[in-house]
Amino acid sequence: MHNLITTLRTQFFDAKLIKFVLVGVVNTLVGMAIMFGLYNLAGCSYWVSSAANYILTSILSYILNKTFTFGNKDNVGSTAVRFALNIAVCYLLAYGIAKPAVSWMLSGASVSLRDNCSMFAGMVLFTGFNYIGQRFFAFRETK
Repeated sequence: MHNLITTLRTQFFDAKLIKFVLVGVVNTLVGMAIMFGLYNLAGCSYWVSSAANYILTSILSYILNKTFTFGNKDNVGSTAVRFALNIAVCYLLAYGIAKPAVSWMLSGASVSLRDNCSMFAGMVLFTGFNYIGQRFFAFRETK
């Protein structure tokens, strides 16, 4: 059990996680403005609003996480493909889980409230999935 805790601590909770969180704060603030602005002010749908958020902020995230967070030296081509695949999988998982789960939990609420809560829940799920995917897949350390 002690080895498991030590492994989790060294594999997940280190300077890379702190840097990922800092990059995430910037991306989250920009992304929330895009997503909630498109949904609530521009009248775009749940899927258009949330997808636009991740498409636009993923470019910034790629650059900052590749260089600042993970210090990855691999060529852009291979990491960009892995990064894009990771973003797509995390997005589909997070928002695919959040929408029906929140809609079920808030079945008596208005569509607008359910969608806003779903987008928030999707953001939370996406962050966790994305950290794991970027750390161990997109920008994994090569030996």
